[in-house]
Amino acid sequence: MRQVQSESSAFGGRLPPVVVRLGLGGGEQRLQVCIVHGAAVFPHSRLKSSPPGLTGPTPLDSGPSTARTKHPRRNSAPVPFPDPVETGYGRDVANSPPPVCPDPNAHLVVDHLSKKFGDTPVLVDVDMSIGRGEIVVIIGGSGAGKTTLLKILVGLERPTTGNVFLSGEVMTGIGEGALNRLRRRFGMVFQYSALLDSMNVLENVAFPLREHTSLSNSEIRDRVREKLGVLNLAGTEDKMPSELSGGMKKRVGLARALMLEPEVLMYDEPTSGLDPLSARLVDELITETRERFGVTSVVISHDMAGALRTADQIYVLSKGTVAARGTPAGLIEQKSGLAHDFFVASGIDAPALVAGRTAPR
Repeated sequence: MRQVQSESSAFGGRLPPVVVRLGLGGGEQRLQVCIVHGAAVFPHSRLKSSPPGLTGPTPLDSGPSTARTKHPRRNSAPVPFPDPVETGYGRDVANSPPPVCPDPNAHLVVDHLSKKFGDTPVLVDVDMSIGRGEIVVIIGGSGAGKTTLLKILVGLERPTTGNVFLSGEVMTGIGEGALNRLRRRFGMVFQYSALLDSMNVLENVAFPLREHTSLSNSEIRDRVREKLGVLNLAGTEDKMPSELSGGMKKRVGLARALMLEPEVLMYDEPTSGLDPLSARLVDELITETRERFGVTSVVISHDMAGALRTADQIYVLSKGTVAARGTPAGLIEQKSGLAHDFFVASGIDAPALVAGRTAPR
């Protein structure tokens, strides 16, 4: 049972009805239960039938039921249920078929996705299609909706309308259990690494394994050391975060994100706060990680130079909408529009950056 909340009652002096939200299978069902003289009845249930064990009217105690056989307000209009799309709880799974992924060959798909906070639209009709193993950079200024989109992609926020698909499997409008299973297929590299100051490198990187697996301490230690070695961090196991450089912290955060072997890596402003040389090394690390581990990478950034160096596709967000999209080579050919304005404002030599890519796809 997810939630029980009292509703205003049209049933006179009797106990008020409650709306019970039940998690059944992959979604949620809601039904109105009215307690009338010790019996539970389901006058306005949205279920096609009462759930098992809750058929009404049913006595709630072992004594004889005193429920009336005829209630004067039994057929009154139901208390309206909130629209599941508008509230973000997901689709009405009892009355609608599951959505179909518009691009089943893509790894991650965003389909007509919108998000509102109250009456304020944050994302408006966003469409994205990301192939397996691609590096996609989402560029935008402050307030463009990048962070909200990131949260929706990993299942931390529910969209108002639209859907997200991972390998053709819908991530929106499903229960928490199913959503948690899909979340484990993502890895997250945070903006400032988000290392725990009280733990050394080994303990920070081991954290996901201790939380989500039953591996022994020796197995966890071996896996952490292997990952640290791959990322050129061998010998740093006993160092504390305060002893690491900015670039080393980024790599430790990446190692932690890779420990559960995710399909998709999400990077939140990975070059923020770094000098140009360190930013360039992080860009190379993103590309190397894709090549070495075969992950799909989604990078939230405002760094145009890094986007042109690493991305297979670039999406430019403005006021919650996709203002431009395309390959780096395609976008630099545009002579106007938001992407062109970003290149000009960044003061970068966009053609030279694209021409200097070492491993174009």
